[in-house]
Amino acid sequence: MSILIALIPAIAWGSIGLVSGKLGGNAYQQTLGMTIGALIFSLGAFIVYRPVLDVKVFAVGLASGLLWSVGQGQQFQSMQVMGVSRTVPMSTGMQLVANTLAGALLFHEWQSGHDVAFGLVALVILVLGATLTSKNDPASKALSTENVELGRGFRILLFSTVGYLGYTIVVDWGNVNAIAVILPQAIGMLLGGIIMSWNHDVRDKATVKNILTGLMWGAGNVFMFLSIPKVGLAVAYSLSQCGIIISTLGSIFLLGEKKTKRELVYVTLGCIFVIAGGVLLGYMKS
Repeated sequence: MSILIALIPAIAWGSIGLVSGKLGGNAYQQTLGMTIGALIFSLGAFIVYRPVLDVKVFAVGLASGLLWSVGQGQQFQSMQVMGVSRTVPMSTGMQLVANTLAGALLFHEWQSGHDVAFGLVALVILVLGATLTSKNDPASKALSTENVELGRGFRILLFSTVGYLGYTIVVDWGNVNAIAVILPQAIGMLLGGIIMSWNHDVRDKATVKNILTGLMWGAGNVFMFLSIPKVGLAVAYSLSQCGIIISTLGSIFLLGEKKTKRELVYVTLGCIFVIAGGVLLGYMKS
């Protein structure tokens, strides 16, 4: 039962790209709708858990949520440029690499030669995985167009990764209660979503539909925190990375993203490497 609870974040987060793709809308509508849903869920969690909020928790949560909105908004942009099947594994790999380096350089998490050795191996595996998921089939007729889209999508993901990195670093630096920070974090997310979509047409039913993705994100977030005491950080962290299988393969078979047989092999191998790197980092963190 504990393992099933720990798998919920992977299912919820891994399905967001698929659900948002089916619901439609542009990246601004998807981001704003998702932040509204996340706020609704966080209000429910606040009523259930009733954590103590103070100025520090609110400030940390607000800053974290604003940075998250940058990360998620840019990820939605990348999905529309180069598809879910490329964006999600690349984004996951880039986030893991960025957070690992931040942990080692800023928080001094690598305390021994063992940590350095395993950390470097994990980084190599992650980079290899992200590279494979973005690799084109040389025989593809649309290669030149795909290369342009890949370059643009990668640049967008760099901004996304910076946002996601800041979202986690702020909470680590603030050293605040994980449950208490959820509500102010969601307020920051919504504020960021409003700012990003200010000059864009978001008064559309697509925005309302995408509230569902925010509810899914909130469910994954809460169950992640609930699973850690039951199965440990290493297992919970590792299982959460498995969501890229759902999003990547689902986008190909459910959303109809086109892949040659060779590209399908590249993407599958890339996902395996990213998950392996995530698992290795998870056990290091334990």
